[in-house]
Amino acid sequence: MAQLLSPPLKDDLDIVIPTIRNLDFLEMWRPFFQPYHLIIVQDGDPTKKIRVPEGFDYELYNRNDVNRVLGPKANCISFKDSACRCFGFLVSKKKYIFTIDDDCFVAKDPSGKEINALAQHIENLLAPSTPFFFNTLYDPFREGADFVRGYPFSLREGVPTAISHGLWLNIPDYDAPTQLVKPRERNTRYVDAVMAIPKGTLFPMCGMNLAFDRELIGPAMYFGLMGDGQPIGRYDDMWAGWCAKVICDHLKLGVKTGLPYIWHSKASNPFVNLKKEYKGIYWQEDIIPFFQNVVLPKECTTVQKCYIELSKQVKEKLGPLDPYFQKLGDAMLTWIEAWEDINSPAKTAPSQANGAKKDESSTKQK
Repeated sequence: MAQLLSPPLKDDLDIVIPTIRNLDFLEMWRPFFQPYHLIIVQDGDPTKKIRVPEGFDYELYNRNDVNRVLGPKANCISFKDSACRCFGFLVSKKKYIFTIDDDCFVAKDPSGKEINALAQHIENLLAPSTPFFFNTLYDPFREGADFVRGYPFSLREGVPTAISHGLWLNIPDYDAPTQLVKPRERNTRYVDAVMAIPKGTLFPMCGMNLAFDRELIGPAMYFGLMGDGQPIGRYDDMWAGWCAKVICDHLKLGVKTGLPYIWHSKASNPFVNLKKEYKGIYWQEDIIPFFQNVVLPKECTTVQKCYIELSKQVKEKLGPLDPYFQKLGDAMLTWIEAWEDINSPAKTAPSQANGAKKDESSTKQK
């Protein structure tokens, strides 16, 4: 009898899901997700009971748990915004993270086959990236591809891949003004390609279908201060993407985008989105040039050092734009302090571990 293969990275990857509702969407993902451990971050009212389908291995954290685990540092975790997912990144003990939104379902490729998005992300992360010279056949490490004529042999080894950014069929990831002028537009284009984003090029990262190497870039995957009590929302994943990309460029790490696709099922309300986004729409005209011109000193040899330096520059150069950026810069530092506290080899964070077990068992009993 042939031996069944274990799912790839089964013991090395956590799936992080932010939610405010019952996770019935997991039924569709069961064939792909069930072997893996889930970290569910419940946003909003912590007294609301979230139902998780039977058979999944998971931890469920709510706002009370965030406050208990982080204490005074809990104010760096956003409330009433999907940015709360980064708490899951913080408490995970795995090398890799895959994060997905609860309105995302299994997509099909042009042949009608269901797409195992997690498997494709793993493939992306385990293969090198080539950010320093563009290969016109896109990812040279995919089956059936290679480096084209003229590609420098000295660069063909590539660099480690830190981030895999997936895409979406059906509902596009548009901002509110574009939603308003294209309310019925749907993405039906399936582009069978993965590419390394070149060094020095920023991109708008979407958190609904995203994987990363937590050991390589985890401390930079902070989704900022968004949502309740903040003047901005819906820029959480983009902020993390801009920060992470400049740090990846500095540390010679790769970022890939393209496959895999998921099916994005629900269009959010464009008028609600506009209220959340409108300051960001103005601010991004200053934020993006800031990131395009960021220079990290050579002394910044770790992600944490890079991020601390970046927080200082955010306060210095974006602070005059609005007091929010002073607050955000402080939160970035608090995030790094929390990261090092929770993930210090000398500290096992027993309160966090015990609380997670308690939450898991009590949830499964209900």
